[in-house]
Amino acid sequence: MTADLAAALRDEARRANQRRLLVLAGAHEACRSAAREALAGAGIDDAATTLVATREGAALGCERVAPKNADALLGTTRECVVLDCHDECRPNALGRAVGAVDGGGLFVLLTPPLDDWPDRRDGFDATLAVTPFDADDVAGNFRSRLVETLRTHRGIAIVDVDTGTVERDGRTDPSPQSPGSAPSVPVDSEFPRAAYEACLTADQADCLDAFERLRTPGNALVVEADRGRGKSSAAGLAAGAFAAAGQRVVVTAPGFESAGAVFERARSLLGSIDALAGSDRDDRPHRVDAVSGGQVRFESPSVAVESAASADLVVVDEAAALPVDLLEGFLDTPAVAFVTTVHGYEGAGRGFSVRFRGRLDDSTLDVAESRLDEPIRYAAGDPVEVWAFRALCLDARPPVDPLVTDATPGTVTYERLDPRGLLADEHRLREAFGLLVAAHYRTEPNDLARLLDAPNVSVHVLLQEGHVVSVALLAREGGLPADRRRAVYEGSRIKGHLLPDVLTSQLRDEGAGVTVGQRVLRIATHDAARSRGLGSCLLDSVRERIETDWLGVGYGATPELVDFWRRNGFSTVYLATTRNERSGEHSVLMLDPLTDDGEALRDRHAQWFVERVGGTLSDSLRELDPDIVRAVLAATPTTADHDCSPYEWRVVASAAHGPGLAKTHPHVFRRVALAHLTDPGSTALSAREERLLVMRVLQSRPTSVIAAELGYDSQRECLRGLGDAYESLIERYGDEAARAERARYVD
Repeated sequence: MTADLAAALRDEARRANQRRLLVLAGAHEACRSAAREALAGAGIDDAATTLVATREGAALGCERVAPKNADALLGTTRECVVLDCHDECRPNALGRAVGAVDGGGLFVLLTPPLDDWPDRRDGFDATLAVTPFDADDVAGNFRSRLVETLRTHRGIAIVDVDTGTVERDGRTDPSPQSPGSAPSVPVDSEFPRAAYEACLTADQADCLDAFERLRTPGNALVVEADRGRGKSSAAGLAAGAFAAAGQRVVVTAPGFESAGAVFERARSLLGSIDALAGSDRDDRPHRVDAVSGGQVRFESPSVAVESAASADLVVVDEAAALPVDLLEGFLDTPAVAFVTTVHGYEGAGRGFSVRFRGRLDDSTLDVAESRLDEPIRYAAGDPVEVWAFRALCLDARPPVDPLVTDATPGTVTYERLDPRGLLADEHRLREAFGLLVAAHYRTEPNDLARLLDAPNVSVHVLLQEGHVVSVALLAREGGLPADRRRAVYEGSRIKGHLLPDVLTSQLRDEGAGVTVGQRVLRIATHDAARSRGLGSCLLDSVRERIETDWLGVGYGATPELVDFWRRNGFSTVYLATTRNERSGEHSVLMLDPLTDDGEALRDRHAQWFVERVGGTLSDSLRELDPDIVRAVLAATPTTADHDCSPYEWRVVASAAHGPGLAKTHPHVFRRVALAHLTDPGSTALSAREERLLVMRVLQSRPTSVIAAELGYDSQRECLRGLGDAYESLIERYGDEAARAERARYVD
């Protein structure tokens, strides 16, 4: 039965050049045995199959990938992927597994009995159950929704292996597919002819042609497509063509696995035209060398930003999965291509287009666009793609602009969304999740399950005439028992409690986990209603309705974000000394106390932050953007101590007004600088003077570098500017000794 059904599905999939989905539901071992029968019946070889499962399966002889490592499937194509969901149903793994199945192939899903599945708890549920909750507290809403989509979408067969019943045969009797448009070689092409002959669709050839303009410095290209349209392959062919011409290409992406297709196609092209250097080796997948001396090499985003100016071309693959401020670092590149997925867990195309495109268009680069719509791995209308988009909300969108354009704090209403209510209201779920997808580069299918099922997470929205215009996800943290606090202090980690974990383990405060707080995981406002105070309105509404000691937040620091959270009552308590490998930013933690206990926690950590930040700025944070330094220091509720002895004030005043030298007593000048930068009432200096203060006094950067960056005509003028700044600071903070010293040099 199972073998015959699988054979029929595979035959239909091949005729339509689409994919089909086979659900085998029931006892674990019975599902594994049925999967083996299905593969045999469909004529799919073990070598063309991947099992995604937590355990090896005796019934399947193919390769296995653990669900948490399913990103290894990115950039690969398989005739069949079997996803075993008995031990855990990980949404990210589901998205990555289905995306690897080629046209004419089968996606086989092994599940517990479908009616029982939502009520069972598995390994992924355990990741959602953070202290004080356990797996029994996790809801099954995501799997309830998943089962409903499996039972209603086309192209999905369901077999109850325990009873031998075929619930659905999954056959669609598709109409014959018309062939796609054939690619052609442009008449004036300078790329190798073999590059165009390697294209599979006209869309892909047109995209490759668009890459040719990047041979001229000062150009940028934006490539957008849904998954499976060949955008990364087109980028790889272009990169290979550049390397063949002797040029240096830097490829970056959130991870190397995301850029695998780029390197595969670059290497293949160079090999086909006998341009692959003999030194190119399989054990060096991150680099491809050409006999011309050209090269294609992968670098992590934070490293690629630093080396971009020395490359002839930078290809940013899955660009929407990188933060806007990191993407801006590539705008000084001679030529750059931003390749991005429109819908998908890799990133949000709309967030990329709305947040970054304006900055790209305002740059000095001449920008062109290319969009690929024609599927390559499978034919248009593939029912499995339609199902995956719906099941994982990959195509979820915020409300259309006209519905929320008039939203203001005075017109919106606040609501805390119940997960069961969201499960029953597909429209509102897609609006809320779509808003998160559009605004946050890291939103992924796991977050959909977290929103629907995690017991520590709550969803808060502002509605404009019933439509979601602003959304926030909050997670409960803290309230840890003494033994857990002690364990964290002594080196253990505790998942799901970011702020207590960092404040305890890194900042050595064993009492940080006593209070209970709510951390803002995500907050987003519709782009058609931004800059009207709706985010602040939502935070105010949350404060009024929750009982907790504090609100907290952790994020990659930018001046604009720090200023937003400061304006909303949040204070800096921690600034990471290393960059996040994925975002290239330094993380900052902030607290907004709502009770006396929360205020005590905030105050002691703010004080400790001010006391230690001077040392880190002259060491590990020496290259940090001075505007970020200014912002995080301005967001402290504690003003640094500026008390100096009479002797110390004479040193400062003589350096500002007379022959004294700041470098003989740098600690005194740092103390005064920190006093100003943490003083909310001080307006003594301009923004330029504050940047000078940060870079020279706190970060000890070379004067020549500072003068060039801040626009001083010479190093002498730069140092004179520093003296002028300290004259103003002496006027505000100096004592009688400082004024007496000043009087010796000033009439």
